[in-house]
Amino acid sequence: MGFFDRLSRLVRANANAAVSSMEDPAKILDQSVADMQADLVKLRQAVALAIASQKRLTSQAEQAAAQSKTWYERAELALKKGEESLAREALTRRKTFQETATSLTAQVQAQDGQVESLKKSLVALEGKIAEAKTKKDMLKARAQAAKAQQQLQSAVGSIGTDSAMAAFERMEEKVEAMEATGQAAAELAGSDLESQFAALESGGGVDDDLEALRAQLKGGPEAVALPASETSEAVKPVQVEEVDAELEDLKRSIDKL
Repeated sequence: MGFFDRLSRLVRANANAAVSSMEDPAKILDQSVADMQADLVKLRQAVALAIASQKRLTSQAEQAAAQSKTWYERAELALKKGEESLAREALTRRKTFQETATSLTAQVQAQDGQVESLKKSLVALEGKIAEAKTKKDMLKARAQAAKAQQQLQSAVGSIGTDSAMAAFERMEEKVEAMEATGQAAAELAGSDLESQFAALESGGGVDDDLEALRAQLKGGPEAVALPASETSEAVKPVQVEEVDAELEDLKRSIDKL
């Protein structure tokens, strides 16, 4: 295979590929229907011209046949009148018109076949155009749906490497981390608050006991009593002198420290 043949084939292949990539199905469908409509107009004009030509030939054939008949009648008349030379001339004219009528009749018959063929072609083209118009909108809708599907698939295929999508995922992870940190801080704060209240609730036990003891001492001997035992048996009241003596011993031991 020669170099120029290969180069020519390559150029044609690239040109066809470029044309195919630029073709819009919707526009091509509209243009195809428009072209068929233009062909239909031309075909109708051709049929009209063929019919007009057929009628003209038919009329000329009829006129030639009528002239042939007229000259034949004149030849008869001249022969009856004894005008043989005149009769011969009339027959000569009659033969000319007769040949013309025969030729025109043959042309009319041939024209009949052409007209019928053109009429069939016209009917067939009208049917194809009607069918094309019916299919055109459907094909355009299918082409638009296919184009939308291609665009969707292309968009979906590019999501994995798209920087915007990656940034979105990073922000999602960051928000989740912030939420986890806030939740942990809230739990720690709640725990510390509970411990503070627990300290408040339990920290004043000794002081409360001391205040209660002082109140009992101020209330007199009857107010000083030991708490009930597990057997719920009553005990004797404590003597104030015994308590005072014990308190004095306690103070002296504190002073020595």
